[in-house]
This record gives sequence, C-alpha cells and structure tokens, in this order.
Amino acid sequence: MSAVEAVLGLGAALLAAPALVYALQCLAGSLLPDRDDDADGDLPAQTIVIVPAHDEEAGVGETVRGLVEAVAEGLEGRGEVLVVADNCQDETATRAREAGARVVTRDEPERRGKGFAIDHGVAAIGAAPPDVVVLVDADCRVTPASLRHLVLRAAATDRPVQADYILRPPPTPSPRSGISGLAVLVKNRVRPRGMRRLGLPCQLTGSGMAMRYTTLHEAPPAGEDIVEDMVLGVELALQDRAPTSTSRAEVWSELPADRGAAAGQRRRWEHGHIATMLRYAPRLLLRGLAERSLHRFAMGLDLLVPPLALLVLVTAAWAGTCAAALGTAPISWPLRIALGALGAVMLGTLVAWAAHGRQTLPLRHLVFVPLYVLWKVPLYLAFFLRRGQRSWNRTARD
Repeated sequence: MSAVEAVLGLGAALLAAPALVYALQCLAGSLLPDRDDDADGDLPAQTIVIVPAHDEEAGVGETVRGLVEAVAEGLEGRGEVLVVADNCQDETATRAREAGARVVTRDEPERRGKGFAIDHGVAAIGAAPPDVVVLVDADCRVTPASLRHLVLRAAATDRPVQADYILRPPPTPSPRSGISGLAVLVKNRVRPRGMRRLGLPCQLTGSGMAMRYTTLHEAPPAGEDIVEDMVLGVELALQDRAPTSTSRAEVWSELPADRGAAAGQRRRWEHGHIATMLRYAPRLLLRGLAERSLHRFAMGLDLLVPPLALLVLVTAAWAGTCAAALGTAPISWPLRIALGALGAVMLGTLVAWAAHGRQTLPLRHLVFVPLYVLWKVPLYLAFFLRRGQRSWNRTARD
C-alpha cells in the first residue's frame, strides 16, 4: 500500500464517520416508531415564555398575541410572555406591550445578539422565578397544545426539550428555497427525532426550547455566539443536562423570500455551525470516551456532522480525488469508502424527503440539488479563507 493510498484512505474513513451518523439519524427519524415522547404529570405552577426581539415592530404583536392565547388555553393561564426589546430603534416594545406581554428593554449597541437578549431576559425574571422557561423567536408561531406539551415534557424529564422548529418555504417557493427548506427540515426535525428514537440526546435548534428555570439560570451565558442555541445545548450536555426533543410540539416560521436575506441567514447559521463543530465536537467525543458517557459521545457524533451541502461537497470532492489519484479500474478501497459515504448521505436524504419533505420540496425540484450544493461553495470558502462570520445580524422579514 502506497503512502498516497494510505492518506486518501484515512481521509475517506474520516469523512465516512459523519456520513454514517447522518444516514443513521435520517433512517431512524423516518422509519423507526416513536418512543419516549409522553408528558405525564401536572402543569408547573408558573411558566415564562421569553421572546428576544430586535426591531420586530411589524410582527411582534401577532407573535405575542398568539403566545398569550397559548398560555391562557394551553397552560391554563399559569404563565406570562416576557419580551426582551433588544437594542431596538423602532416600536417593538410598544407593540409587544399592546399585545399583552411584559416588556424589558436593553440598550447596549456594542453587545448585540440573541444570546445577550436571552441572558438579559433571564436576569430580568427577578426574585420569583418560574418553574419552566420557554424560548421562542419573535417571528414564530406556536399552538396552545404544542406549548402545553413542551412545558409538560420539560417538567417531566427535567431536561431541556426542543420542539420541532420548522421553517416553511415562501408561498411560491423557488427550487433554491425549497431545497433550503428541506435541509432545515432534516436538521431540525428528522435528525433530532432520529436521535430520540435511538434513545440519545439532540442539539437545540433555536426556537421552541423549554427547560427548568434553574437549568437555564445555571448555564453559561449565551453572549455573543451567533448560534447561541447550539452552543447552549452543547454546554448543557457538558453539565450532564443533555437536551432531548419532542415531535408533539411544533413552532414554525417562514424562510425569507428575499434572496439576499435568505443568503445572509444561511451564512450566519452555517458559519456558526462549522465554528461550533470545530470548537466542541472533539471535546465532547474525548470527554464521552474518558467518562464513558454515551450522551456526551452521541452529542459529539451529532455535532461532527457538518451542514448538509458541505458534507456532500467534501465527500464528493474526496471521491473525485481518490479516482484521479488511484484510478477507477479496479476501484481502490479509498474510493469505495468515499463513494459509500456519499451514497449513505444520499440514501438518508432521500428517505427523509420521502417520509417528511415531499410537501416542502416537490419531486420535480430534486434535479436542482447539485446546483444548490455548488451555490454554497462561496459561502464555505468565505468561512475558511476569511475566518467566517462572527457577529450576529438580524434576518430581514418579508
């Protein structure tokens, strides 16, 4: 075996690990029966729904009215909605108060971001903390039944619980927005559902997160992380409070129709995802092995899976490199591993689409997937060549 073959084989094996994890999650989340998703017990005495909001005057009123109704019906009035008007230059605070929320404001322009807003909201709760805290984005909707189940599940498990956080494509979706919606659906619904069905924890995905107040209060500050939800879930796993998910509660919003806004949103998500993966995945895996903690090791494997388009790009590029360097007749073992990894990703994605995503992405738009993957190349090059996006930016609403 030559040195070139050994290096290419090692690279293929390293890429096969996240590919197989991804495929297993998709298959489990699409084919296995649901498990461990009951929420027995009584409602907690008090729940607070925290809504971080930055310049959301156009839509925050509708969100708050929906949440106030959900608290009244789903939680039997045992709670309130707390809006954190964070560095707002508009009438967000006024609209939220008019809709029935308690409002606190924060004015620190040099410290902007959802993580800072969440920290401020937790600090503002005061000397009479609730039993459970729910975090909902200012552009999201949730039904009374979903809120009730989410709160009951968090109280029953004493763990952070992530609802299905669904980003629906615009009313007349382009192939690009449909494929993006499918990628988000796989990340936010299928893979967490697969982890739960395997008896394993999952990542927090941004909105529709519920946990005991003490859990959130004792967590490290979310601060300036641009994917504060993912970082929060990892830090809680390191504290033996690994999150779980539920498929019986859903929060939803819409992907932006404007291409520029959509591209900016994906850039923030994916740059933050890659940075968090590089920072935390090795730590979780090593601690999981050293401490024989299945939950930490599983969280590390989950975090090891990069954004879907990047996983496809790198695996396909490595297969091409193996073919160019070692030939295809006969097929070398590094090329077999790389092609097997690429096939596993494709199989997992197709099964997830068939089970969950046919309404999000019509069959006729699947032919655009390769173009979508290529469209992401500049986004990933920007991360590795320019060190990626580091500051939080609000996504423009339609």
